[in-house]
Amino acid sequence: MASKLIILLFPLFAIAIAASTAEAQQLGLISIQGTVFCALNGSIGVSGTSTPVFPNALVQLGCGGPVVANAATNRSGFFSIVLNPSPFPLSNVLSRCNLVVNTPLSTCNATLPAVGRLLSPLQLVGSTLIGLLNVTNLIPAGFQLRLNLG
Repeated sequence: MASKLIILLFPLFAIAIAASTAEAQQLGLISIQGTVFCALNGSIGVSGTSTPVFPNALVQLGCGGPVVANAATNRSGFFSIVLNPSPFPLSNVLSRCNLVVNTPLSTCNATLPAVGRLLSPLQLVGSTLIGLLNVTNLIPAGFQLRLNLG
């Protein structure tokens, strides 16, 4: 009777081990994407107004100290940063990291300030599973002009 029980439970045990192994082998990335606009708050204007994008702006990801990643916006003001979550756990990225547009606003519009930088915390918008690759998607929560980042 005991041998029949072992024979019946063995396939369930093998499935459980396979599932936990697949989970451990699942790869992950953190994707941070957004568009920077040429405005004091770095976002699109109120409805009915047209806000130009901020092309060729340097966007940096800082996590309580050194810059850990950077990207430049394209002609459409779009940027994309991809992180390996091993050295940057998602909880730390969300709580300790900020995006900084390190190019002065006066670069895209001479009437805007030459001092200060746009700064935004990050916001989780979901994740996408592509095979064994789990991509966690983050966006800027909202840029604001900061005169003193120190």
